[in-house]
Amino acid sequence: MNTIYALATAPGRAGVAVIRISGPKARMAAERMAGPLPESGRRLRRLRDAEGAILDEALVLTFAEGASFTGEAVVELHLHGGPAVIAAVESVLAMESGLRHAEAGEFTRRALGNGRLDLAQVEGLADLLAAETEAQRRQAMRVMSGDLGAVAARWRVDLVRSLALVEVTIDFVEEDIPDDIRDQVGGLIKGVIPEMQRLSAGTGMAERLRHGFEVAIVGAPNVGKSTLLNHLAGREAAITSAHAGTTRDVIEVRMDLAGLPVTLLDTAGIHDAEDPVELIGISRAKERATAADLRVHLVEPGEGPVMQVTEGDLILTARDDEGSRAGVSGVTGAGVDRLVEEVRQRLSQKAANAGLATRARHRDALLQAVGHLEAALDLLPRVAERAEEVAEELRLGIRSVDALVGRVDVEDVLDVIFSSFCIGK
Repeated sequence: MNTIYALATAPGRAGVAVIRISGPKARMAAERMAGPLPESGRRLRRLRDAEGAILDEALVLTFAEGASFTGEAVVELHLHGGPAVIAAVESVLAMESGLRHAEAGEFTRRALGNGRLDLAQVEGLADLLAAETEAQRRQAMRVMSGDLGAVAARWRVDLVRSLALVEVTIDFVEEDIPDDIRDQVGGLIKGVIPEMQRLSAGTGMAERLRHGFEVAIVGAPNVGKSTLLNHLAGREAAITSAHAGTTRDVIEVRMDLAGLPVTLLDTAGIHDAEDPVELIGISRAKERATAADLRVHLVEPGEGPVMQVTEGDLILTARDDEGSRAGVSGVTGAGVDRLVEEVRQRLSQKAANAGLATRARHRDALLQAVGHLEAALDLLPRVAERAEEVAEELRLGIRSVDALVGRVDVEDVLDVIFSSFCIGK
C-alpha cells in the first residue's frame, strides 16, 4: 500500500500547520528530513531538504503501526503555519518514492479498513467535523465513540446464538426438538426487536438534529414577522416595510439558537389576496410552515392565529414594544429572551427522542433486520420442518446488523461518505 501524506489542518496562514504521513514508508520519509526518529514518541527537530537546507523547525510525532488513527505507521510534522513552509515540506515529500498525496477522507478510510473505526463511527466523525452547535457535537460524539457499534455487537451475539440453536435442530425430527430451544430462540429474538424498533423510530429526529430544526414565524401581513426575524438573526436578513405584502417568498436564516441548530423561516403574510404573485408567496408560506418543526404565530391584540395551530406551537401578541401584553417585539426586543427559551424547551424535547441511529441508511438497515427477525419468529413454531428457512431469516437479520456498522454491503456508500471529508482527514 502506498504511503500517503496531506495537510491535516486548514489551509492558509496559521500558528501551526500539521502534515500527516501514513503508511509503511512514513517514518523513513520523515527521517530523511528530520534524522533518526523513535518508533513512537515526539522530537523537536530541524527539517532539511535533500541538499541540507533548513526547511523549518518542527515538532515531529511518531506513532507505531497499530497505535495510530489509521492503524498504520504514522508521522505528524507540526510546522510553523506559513504557506511557504507548508509548500516547501510538501514538495520534499512529493519527491519521495512510494509517497503520494492523500485523497479526500483517505486517512479515515484506512482507519475503517484497518478496523480502527466502524462505519457508524466514520459517519459520526463526519458529523463531528460538520457540527455547528453544541447539540450536534454531542450527538456526533455519541456515534463516533462507538455506542451504536457496541449495541450492534450485542445484538449480533444474541442473533448468532439464536442461529446456532436453530441450526442444531436441522437434522432433528419434531419429537426430538427440546421445547426450551424454541423458547431460547424466541426469547433472544424478542429481546432484540424492540430495541431495533426504538432506534429506527428515533432516526428521523436524529437526522433533524444533524441538519437543523425549522421554526416558522407566521401571521397576517405587516404584523412584525420580518422585524422579529432580523432581531433574532442580529442582522437585516429580511426587508421590513410598513407596506403590507413586502415578504413574498420564504426567507431562511440559519443560526445557533441556545445550542440547537435552527433555521428561522420568515413567511409571507397570510390573508385573502388577489395578486397572483402574492398568492404564490402565501401558498409557499403555508406549505413551509406546515412542514416546520415549530411555528411561532404572531397575532394582533384580540385576534387569533391566521392558520391552524399544532400542538406545541407558540402564540404571541405581536408588536408588544413595552412588554406589557406578554407578547414579543422585534423593535425593542421585549419578550425575545422568553421566546428563545420557549423555543429551546420545545425543540429540546423533540431532540430528546433522537437515538444513536442518525441516518436514513441506519433506519433502512434496522427495519430490514426487524423484518427478517419477525419472519423468523413467525416460522419458529414450525422449526422442525422449516428450520432452514428460520436459519436463513436469521442470517439475513445478522447481515443487516453487520451492514449497520460496515461489516458487509457498504462499498456503494463509502465514496459518498468520504467525499464529505477534507483531504487531510
